[in-house]
Amino acid sequence: MPGTAFAVFTAVLLLCCALCLYRIGRGPTAPDRTVGIDILGTVVVGFCALLSLQTGKDYLMNVALVWALVSFIGTLALARYLELQHSHMDGQHSDE
Repeated sequence: MPGTAFAVFTAVLLLCCALCLYRIGRGPTAPDRTVGIDILGTVVVGFCALLSLQTGKDYLMNVALVWALVSFIGTLALARYLELQHSHMDGQHSDE
């Protein structure tokens, strides 16, 4: 990959990272923060893929794949927690 393309892709990913951190910090709600964390995980996968292409290290693609799976499972768990928390606030108790 040419150096200029690598620099541009890295700059775009860093900008995305900064925007995600802003959303995580500012919220204003827990679901907004969850989306920010989820997208930040996707940006990390992008960094791993970019580094894998640049360096030729194949194991970085494995890291990206595992990171994506863990991020997905974490997002599901957090969504479930927020759903249960919301239903308890409304007085609806779910036994599922």
